[in-house]
Amino acid sequence: MMKVVDKMLDWENAGSLKLLKPGYSLREPQLLFRKIEDEEIIYQLEKLKQKSTVNSQQSTDKKVEESKSQISNIKSEIQFDDFAKIDLRVGTIVAAEKVEKADKLLKLSVDLGFETCTIVSGIALHFKPEEIVGKQVTVVCNLAPRKMRGIESNGMILMAEDKSGKLHFVNPDNKIDEGSSVS
Repeated sequence: MMKVVDKMLDWENAGSLKLLKPGYSLREPQLLFRKIEDEEIIYQLEKLKQKSTVNSQQSTDKKVEESKSQISNIKSEIQFDDFAKIDLRVGTIVAAEKVEKADKLLKLSVDLGFETCTIVSGIALHFKPEEIVGKQVTVVCNLAPRKMRGIESNGMILMAEDKSGKLHFVNPDNKIDEGSSVS
């Protein structure tokens, strides 16, 4: 609204009291914003409601998809012959101890009836060693040995994980002979 040339609005003139003097005439005032009529507000609110409904539906669909993928998380299909190669046996944990400098690992000695094998398992956050001695477990016996923290592990204990992330042993309901085959 000021009748000034652009040079007067440069940064070096900021705060100058000489820009406007008493009696300075301004241009005719103009509105900074146009008036928004009620009909336009109602129209825009309806658009937002429709968009919200669509987004809500999409969000629900997305949540359903995510929960399906989390629940199922199914690995790729294998043939029966692949599954038949796995030797699952029942064993009894006869000794358990924490692995030094490893928060999650326990070193287990598992009696399989025909041998006692050492298995390193990442279950230390869920179980104390003294709690699991004597527990019957299901073991993958023919898994290739693997060294963890310098200890050779000769098998794997089967575990199930619930929704809260807690681990549970996959084991028989009743005590059965060590080395019994699981099929």
